[in-house]
Parts: sequence; structure tokens; C-alpha cells
Amino acid sequence: MIQDIFPHRFDNHFVAGKSIEDKDFVLHYKDNTLLLKNDKTGLELPQKKDFTNITDQTEATFLFTLNEVSCFLVWDAPLAKESDITYQEINFFRTASRKEVAWVGVVGYHLRNWYAEHRFCGKCGTKTIHKPDERAMMCPNCHTLFFPKISPAIIVAITSGDKILLAHNAHFKPGWFSLIAGYADVGETLEETVRREVKEEVGLDVKNIRYYTSQPWPLSGSVMVGFTAEADENQPIVIDQNEIAEAAWYTRGNLPDHPTNVSVGGELIEKFEKGEL
Repeated sequence: MIQDIFPHRFDNHFVAGKSIEDKDFVLHYKDNTLLLKNDKTGLELPQKKDFTNITDQTEATFLFTLNEVSCFLVWDAPLAKESDITYQEINFFRTASRKEVAWVGVVGYHLRNWYAEHRFCGKCGTKTIHKPDERAMMCPNCHTLFFPKISPAIIVAITSGDKILLAHNAHFKPGWFSLIAGYADVGETLEETVRREVKEEVGLDVKNIRYYTSQPWPLSGSVMVGFTAEADENQPIVIDQNEIAEAAWYTRGNLPDHPTNVSVGGELIEKFEKGEL
């Protein structure tokens, strides 16, 4: 999965008081794109030394380290020295040859969005400041603290004998299918979320719900919790006509286009295809 970048080392421990140095990695986002360096072997992270206008006065926020090298979020658009540094759509992570670059890019994207959403206090409207000793935004007026938001969500591989249920979300590209997924609601266990989401989206009752594994999914600020479950294929599939446009049972060797094992959903589908699920 996307976070599996060994032997590279990712450390999200916040280090207070760090200043950006020449060899530190720069992450600058514009909307849903990230500045990356394109060399002969693939995309890589640019460094401070690759830009002409990053100084000690530049607004740069320490994020984490990759292979013990600091990664900084630079807010204002930096000026690249070379033309090989260009904006790449954030979905580059799905096909990137350097998995460590993909992982750092999407985790930085998660944090960029969180910082941007918490520039002002949600209680009193005062401009927030960074807490000096940890990754948190704080209000200097009412002293409210805001920590990075992580939303729990489930994704479930529903099987019936030698068949798996796959669904086409209304927002997917044509012909693309995946598993049923959704966010946990207030006061709900993850198992209850599985039952509710499946019932709401395809009208099925499931049983034998089992935990598979979890995965951080920075694009939506989530942690995806993977499950398996079983259902009687003789139940009528009733799609919600809102999120789900189509759903059906599929057998091994006849699966439609679906995610790769960069995601927990893709890994579950892959395991079904191999007869391991």
C-alpha cells in the first residue's frame, strides 16, 4: 500500500523551532497540485537550494522528515532555478515510481489542507498561531487548541461464496468499480458503520464482519479501516441512486477495472482475485 515505503524512513514527529536549510525538501501546493522535480528516473522532491527566493523570512512550516531530511511546507510560490520543476496533479501518487515521494506528497497535502482550514479560530474568529512545542494551532484569545483532523472510515470486501460485490460510485470514471466505503458517524462503532453503509448504499444485510487492516488515506484526511464481510447473494441489490450508480456480484477472472494495491480497497480486491479472501 502507499505507506509501505521501506527501506525509506518516514517520521512524522513534530520538531519545534526548525529553520529550513539548503538540502531540506520543499513541498509547495497550488490547489490540487504539488511542485515536483522531474529527472530521468522519475519525480522527486525539490530542495530549498533548487529555488531562488526561499530565505529565512519565507513562511515555511516544518512537517516531518524523510530519510532524516526535513520536509517543509512553503506557503508562497517559490521560484525554481530550473525548468524541470513543475506542478503535478496530486493523483501522481497512484503511478509514481518512487513510492516515498508519493507518500510524502500526499501526507503533506493532508497537512496543507488542515493548516489552511485552521488559520482562524472556529470559536471566536481570532487568527490562530502555531503552538510552539507541538503540531497544533492555538487561539491566542480563547486558548482553544486545534489538532490535525483524522476521520475514520470503513471499506469492506463483501463476498458470497466465489463472488465479490463491487460498486461503481457516481463520481468514478466510467467502468471503474471498487468496494463499499464510508465515514463512521457519531456514536457508531466501526462494525456498525459497515452494516449501515452497506445497507444504505446497496441494500444488503451482512454478517461475519472481520477486521482486515487499516491505512492512512491523506487525500481525504482519513484512516481507512478495511473489513471483510459475507452476504447472501440472493438478497436484492438496491442501490441508493445517490453515491452508487451501479453494483453487482463478480467472479474471479471477470472483475471490472478497479483500484490497485496502492490502497487497502485495491489490496482486498487483489486478494479475492488470487483466492486468498
